[in-house]
Amino acid sequence: MCRNFPDIPFERYADDAICHCRSERQAMALQEALEARFTDCGLTLHPEKTKIVYCKDESRRGPHPLYKFDFLGNTFRPGLVSKRAGGMGVAFSPAASSTALKAIRGTILRRWSLHLRSDKALDDLARMFNSHIRGWINYYGRFCPSPLQPTLWSIERYLARWASGKYKSLRGHKRRSRHWLLRIAQRQSRRFAHWPLLHGHGRTMGAG
Repeated sequence: MCRNFPDIPFERYADDAICHCRSERQAMALQEALEARFTDCGLTLHPEKTKIVYCKDESRRGPHPLYKFDFLGNTFRPGLVSKRAGGMGVAFSPAASSTALKAIRGTILRRWSLHLRSDKALDDLARMFNSHIRGWINYYGRFCPSPLQPTLWSIERYLARWASGKYKSLRGHKRRSRHWLLRIAQRQSRRFAHWPLLHGHGRTMGAG
């Protein structure tokens, strides 16, 4: 890249890379050169991952069959965002990919088993899992947090199930358990790392 394409920025992580081309013609020429170079090294480009994607937004509105790609757990694609000057606009930006969100939900369900930890207090659960939740929010919610929110709501559902299993007064009462948890979240919104995001603007436990 430095020798033959010094004007094309790129980033790499492990064996994944993204190259930022100015036109489809430049991208096709680069792909052809990369294929030749990989062949010289006894390697091949991944047949499914290697593709030319059009970064469609308000200033790039041309036709192209591919408008999105996945990289490091995020899906980059056009979507509505808030403009600094006010109003909404289309930008090409990252958000948590469906694969990453599925993996997070699997962690919450199978590895954490929140609803089965009736021997723990609510503060214990917060200490055990807040670092994980905070990491997900900081990484996947930096640019577009909305795709992450339904997954964060699943934590709320398991916390409500935990409450109904721990306290006799809540046992068998799903709605009462949700409202009990909501009252705590409204009073102590920073006890769990995801509570400011879910309850910070008048949201209710029925969301998600």
